[in-house]
Amino acid sequence: MSRVFIHGIGAVSPAGWNVCSLRQALDSGVPIPASPLERPGWKRPLQVRLVPQPIPKLPHLAHARLRRTSPMSIYAAAAGMEALQNGGYSPVPAHRLGVIFCVTAGCVQYTRRFYDEAWRNPPGASPLLFPETVFNAPGSHFGAILESSAVNYTLVGDPGTFLQALALAAGWLQDGKADSCLVVGAEEIDWITADAYRHFAKGVVCGEGAGAVYLSGKFPNEGEGIELIAITEPGLYLNGMSRTEAIRKMRTALPPAGVAAILSDSIASWPSRDRDELAAWADWKGARVSSRVVLGEGLMAAGAWQCVAALDHLRAGRHRTAFVSIAGGHQQAIAACFSMATNG
Repeated sequence: MSRVFIHGIGAVSPAGWNVCSLRQALDSGVPIPASPLERPGWKRPLQVRLVPQPIPKLPHLAHARLRRTSPMSIYAAAAGMEALQNGGYSPVPAHRLGVIFCVTAGCVQYTRRFYDEAWRNPPGASPLLFPETVFNAPGSHFGAILESSAVNYTLVGDPGTFLQALALAAGWLQDGKADSCLVVGAEEIDWITADAYRHFAKGVVCGEGAGAVYLSGKFPNEGEGIELIAITEPGLYLNGMSRTEAIRKMRTALPPAGVAAILSDSIASWPSRDRDELAAWADWKGARVSSRVVLGEGLMAAGAWQCVAALDHLRAGRHRTAFVSIAGGHQQAIAACFSMATNG
């Protein structure tokens, strides 16, 4: 993989509505306080990390397509627009902006509401809710906001799918299918999601939000830019390969790390799941950031936060190389390498 560059990044998280708030939260290393989320039939609420209200309200959130959408669509639009804006994107008629939206759980709030209505009173279930239950609704909204008719995909999978989306976007750029690409990963919290996690990991606090990366085959400036160096083949948790073996395979497939490198890992304060990734990176001596520990288990949003956090360190000149290690919850182990590069 060569000559694919990062132009912009964006984020919405429990820390706030931009990359700056994400950076400040991760630099502090202090987990964001959890908020109570009512679960029907329980007196004791679930604990989650929610996205705060935008203050002041972001102007593009007033778009007609976002008027009745799920929170996830709003998070995706905000993160995507930030990535495009700080990446210098300017819409022109001939420019083909490819969009890849990534998700794990999907629009769970609208899905829960629709099935609740359908179960209680099938003839009275609102048809306005159903369109927001499908996985590709956020990608459709974002394409409409951008007034883009270029290629627009939605990928469903575990958090490692965000890196697969970056690889797909790089392929589009190299094959001439798009002039630039925006990759967005997002999730929203509902009591169903939080309660499901409680059954498997009581100490894990779920989070919500989005992250976005804007890529192009053109060098971003005359000095240095961030280049996507490599994305490993996914190590799948099947066909005789254990999760431990898949994560080790992912680690050994990465290029060597220099002294000025940072690792953005997927550690989530979940001992049984973290163990294998910690073992694979046990010899890592460089800087490290574990965004899930601070922001919560955001599923696909967490995979996107990992990339945004790593790229933000490079943009700020704090490191020269960044590795993103994602040991997905149920599907794959996959990693990426980004590095500062010069034009030519």
